[in-house]
Amino acid sequence: MRRLTSRRRRRWLWRWRSNPLRRRDDVVETWIVLAMWVVIGLGGTLVGVVTAQDAEASFAQLRHDRHSARVVLVENTTRAVQTGDGATYRHVRAKVRWTAPDGSVRTGRAPVDSGRNAGSRVTVWLDSNGQFTEKPPTAKAAAVEAGTLGTGAALAFGGLVFAAGRLAQWRLDQRRYDRWGREWDQVGPRWGRRTT
Repeated sequence: MRRLTSRRRRRWLWRWRSNPLRRRDDVVETWIVLAMWVVIGLGGTLVGVVTAQDAEASFAQLRHDRHSARVVLVENTTRAVQTGDGATYRHVRAKVRWTAPDGSVRTGRAPVDSGRNAGSRVTVWLDSNGQFTEKPPTAKAAAVEAGTLGTGAALAFGGLVFAAGRLAQWRLDQRRYDRWGREWDQVGPRWGRRTT
C-alpha cells in the first residue's frame, strides 16, 4: 500500500521531479495552474463573502431608511388594465393624502393597488426624504438575494482568473510550438540523410 501511494505521489508531482525531458516551461505551467486554482478557491470565496455582506448591509439600510405610512385615497383607482396577453397591472399611481410626522397634511401620487375607491385607507412606503418608493425586501428575501449576488460574484471572479490562467497556458504553448518549429528547421533538412 505504501509503494502504491508513493507511486501515485510521484505520478502526480511529475512536473516538479528532476527529469531530463522536463522543460522550464513545464514547471512554469505547473505553477500557473497551481496559483490559478489557489486564487480561484481563496479569492473567489473572499469576493463572494464580501459581496454578500455588502449586499446584506445595503438591504438592511433600505429597511432602516424606508417606512410604511397609512394614506387615504383622494380619487378612485381605475380597475386593472388588461393587456393583450391576459396579464394585469396590479398597481396604479393615484392621488393620496396623509399626515406627515410633523403634523402637516400632504398630498401626492403614490403607487397603490388598482380597484380601490376614494376614501379607502392604503399602505404606501416612503424613503428617508419622504418620497414614495417601493417596499424594501424582507430580511429573508434580502438574505437570499445577497447570497445569490455573492455566489455570482465568486463565479465571475473565478471565471476571470480561470480565463487568465488559460491565456497564460496558451501563451506557453505558443512558445513551445515556436521553439519546436525552430528546432525542426535545424533538424528537418538532415532527417532523411544517411550518414556514412
